[in-house]
Amino acid sequence: MTVSREPAWDDAPRSRLHGAARRVCAFLSSLGWSSKILVSSFGFFPAVVCRSGGRADLFRQLYSTGIRTLPVVTIVSLFMGMILALQVGLELRRFNQEIYLGAAVMISLIREMGPFSCGMCLAACVGSAIAAELGTMKVNDEIAALEIMSIPPVRYLAAPRILALMLMAPLLSFYCCIIGAMGGGVVGVTQLGVDFSQYMSSAIGVCDLKDLYVGLLKSLVFGVVIGTVSVCQGFAAELGATGVGKSTQRSVIVSFLLILMFGYMVTRICYR
Repeated sequence: MTVSREPAWDDAPRSRLHGAARRVCAFLSSLGWSSKILVSSFGFFPAVVCRSGGRADLFRQLYSTGIRTLPVVTIVSLFMGMILALQVGLELRRFNQEIYLGAAVMISLIREMGPFSCGMCLAACVGSAIAAELGTMKVNDEIAALEIMSIPPVRYLAAPRILALMLMAPLLSFYCCIIGAMGGGVVGVTQLGVDFSQYMSSAIGVCDLKDLYVGLLKSLVFGVVIGTVSVCQGFAAELGATGVGKSTQRSVIVSFLLILMFGYMVTRICYR
């Protein structure tokens, strides 16, 4: 598919109603264009996996998405688990129920906070980098050059990045839950007087496979959302360096908002 698009309307709207209708049309057009890029990327996944060049691109994106974000994900998940344990533990102490601290922390992490924090880290660290990289290529006419050479930009640029985010988001989400649980255990032992073995037995005993599957499903959806939004914002960049900065900003903001909305929808569907 062709990524380069015609510029938007240059004439000023004739009225407020006209301006509102134009914004609605632009939103629907962007939504359809983004959906088309996502579906096209899904179609190019076999080519990415089967071709040696595609696998090399995929491995580079997996390294950038997973390994290079581990320090940030580790710090965020560790302190998130410590904050959850401290706040929940202080309330449980009022009722002499500190033995349930591990269960409360693990349920919060595995259902919601693990995928949520992982998605936020990926949107800030990886999604912004993707939008900036592709936006720079767009304003420098590198993407137009690929189209002139009959190289599909979606296959060459979008598909490996979206696939890498889809693969790494569930793994990083699970890693967030483990590190967060360890951080909560440290707070429970050092500040709340909870035995660590008791904390871990409570955390492991309360976990259900459904909770794990729902958390992994959320992180998978977040990976698709972040990859699609970042790629589309990069492809839509214009007006030089200013446009690249704005597209990077929009990719982070839109990813954050969609993570919140899709997180709620997945929870509502799975826990009726």
